[in-house]
Amino acid sequence: MSSTTPQTTMPPIDTRYTRIMAIAVPVILANLAMPLQSLIDTAIVGNMNDAAKLAGMGIAIQLLSLLLVSFNFLQYASSGLSAQALGQLADNKTSDTQDLSSSLLSILQRALLLAFIIGLVLLLAKPWLINFGLQALSANPESGLAAKTYLDMRFWGVIAELMNFAFIGWFAGQGKTRYMLYQQGFIAVLNIILTLFFVYSMQMGIAGVALGTTIAFWSGVVLALWLSRRHLKLSWTALFSNDAKHFTKLKMLRLFSLNKDIFIRTLILTLSFAWVTRLSAQSGDLVLAANAILLQVLSISAFALDGVAVSAETLSGQAAGRRDWHRFGIIVKRTGVVSYFLALLLSVMWWLAMPHYLLMMTNIQPVFELASAYQGYAILLPLIGVGAYWLDGIFFGLTAGRVIRNAAVTWAIIFFPLSWMLYQQWGMSGIWLSVWSILLLRMLVLSGFLYYARRNGGYEILYPSS
Repeated sequence: MSSTTPQTTMPPIDTRYTRIMAIAVPVILANLAMPLQSLIDTAIVGNMNDAAKLAGMGIAIQLLSLLLVSFNFLQYASSGLSAQALGQLADNKTSDTQDLSSSLLSILQRALLLAFIIGLVLLLAKPWLINFGLQALSANPESGLAAKTYLDMRFWGVIAELMNFAFIGWFAGQGKTRYMLYQQGFIAVLNIILTLFFVYSMQMGIAGVALGTTIAFWSGVVLALWLSRRHLKLSWTALFSNDAKHFTKLKMLRLFSLNKDIFIRTLILTLSFAWVTRLSAQSGDLVLAANAILLQVLSISAFALDGVAVSAETLSGQAAGRRDWHRFGIIVKRTGVVSYFLALLLSVMWWLAMPHYLLMMTNIQPVFELASAYQGYAILLPLIGVGAYWLDGIFFGLTAGRVIRNAAVTWAIIFFPLSWMLYQQWGMSGIWLSVWSILLLRMLVLSGFLYYARRNGGYEILYPSS
């Protein structure tokens, strides 16, 4: 394997475990605030003594995820590109902070502009998207009505939620994870306060749950803009101005190409989970409601494990920007060790907390009993899925969009027929084995690409700028 270490006056990239955790811990705390939105929403609806409403909430959250997470390339592209910008400027021995600020600002501006355009299109297409989505997910009449009520309100926040992706990635790529923590913590706390107010004081029901979340995300955008201005030491006017040299055809085409590949990957991933939701819906509102609660475990665990994935993405992006492939290899190994340790810890925590968690999430006895019967599948989700999240971080740091896309197509070809066979053979257990297979197939295919690169010329062949 070829390996070169650039000769620069800059210190080498810090690959110590303490550095990995210094990046990861604030991200974990910030990320845990993100699934708290849907967790609080689900818990409030789960205690309304109506399984159809809880099932509708599960469908609504899945449909919204299908639409929004399909565009979370805004986060990964912003993170990878900003991390590489730092690495490349270090490699060029530059100390011009003005150039650095200008480069970072242009990355954020392009991502926010793209987020606004996509969000506006989704908002304009709201009636068609909701009706088509509920039909595609096989929503029953009662649960479908609850889902539509929720989505009608939540759609007014889609632009803010997409902008949130861009801010998260931009902060994370620079290692400014405390800004992520401020922003996401603010959104989570405000969401809880507003949702409780609209539901219990204003008696708005499921529409109030959605309204609280929508207002919280728009407030989060305002805070993120203020944090960005403070970080770059710019005026408000400068924050919204741009330099034409940062919006050249070449730069926009590279961003589009990277986004296109990550979009295809993420669309495949969200369609896979939408397929799982469809299988649950076909099994009835009781199964759909129980799985809506248990799948929150996946969401919370994924966001927690993504903290280490952000460390992997940030450090591997900086190593790739310097073409320091020796340290890149060290980063792969050490972030893997931290990832699997955290996954084991999370599974133990879920094993201890699951009985209390289920009691908190619903007072509907049949739903509680069914969720309890299948809790083992959820408890093991961190250990099953950690490899996929960790390797995602490595490849996003490389901005290896083509590899990410090809890996997704490869595992999807295996997943869909496998999932159908599992469901036909084992029913609800088959649904959960399908969830496991999404995670395991992602890990196996990505590890195959990484191993191939290491054995055939080094990691350089994965880096699109080489």
